[in-house]
Amino acid sequence: MKRPTLLLFDVNETLLDLSSMKAEINRVFRHEFAFNQWFLMLLHYSLVENSKRTYHSFGEVGVATLGMAAEVLGCDVEESEYKRLVGLILERPPHAEVSESLQKLKDAGYRLAVLTNSAEKALVRQMEFAGLTHFFEALISVDEFRRYKPDPSTYQGAATLLQLPEDEIMMVAAHGWDVAGASQAGMKSAFLARPGQAVYSLSTPPDMIETDLLALTQKLVLL
Repeated sequence: MKRPTLLLFDVNETLLDLSSMKAEINRVFRHEFAFNQWFLMLLHYSLVENSKRTYHSFGEVGVATLGMAAEVLGCDVEESEYKRLVGLILERPPHAEVSESLQKLKDAGYRLAVLTNSAEKALVRQMEFAGLTHFFEALISVDEFRRYKPDPSTYQGAATLLQLPEDEIMMVAAHGWDVAGASQAGMKSAFLARPGQAVYSLSTPPDMIETDLLALTQKLVLL
């Protein structure tokens, strides 16, 4: 495979570890699947926003769908808790191997950037808290395009901002829908098979599949 010029990273679950947030949502809801139910609804209704040609921030969709998850699961949760629980995503640590891997990739000459469904202000706070800001030349939120990934316009818009053709960019994500969207938009893709994640078998297969970012890095530095 031809070496990509730039690696474009998803944030939530790809770079940042949401496990403690998952535990807290499950505790408050008193339901072991509360986080999974909510996160699936968050992604689903962000796509509903695309279909309706409307745009509410990821945080707003997050609060709305947390309330929906409580209703669906029959959990008695105070509405005042919704915003607090969604806000936990702003202060999540990186996965253990992320900082080391990003440094190795920079040392190997890769350009690095981020493309996320998180709102712009939230993204800045997430990266600052995780101590990752300095690795990236650009932190791109879909706020810029008012469309959510995996809409092709988000990847194409990022490529335009980065002043690169899509085929010189590799999207790195721990979500099958994200790598599928990037591939459809003409980017290369790498899937991180973190626990609970899987590739969508009806889409273009990712160019690379690894269990974590360090394993992927070890292959990328050899290109």
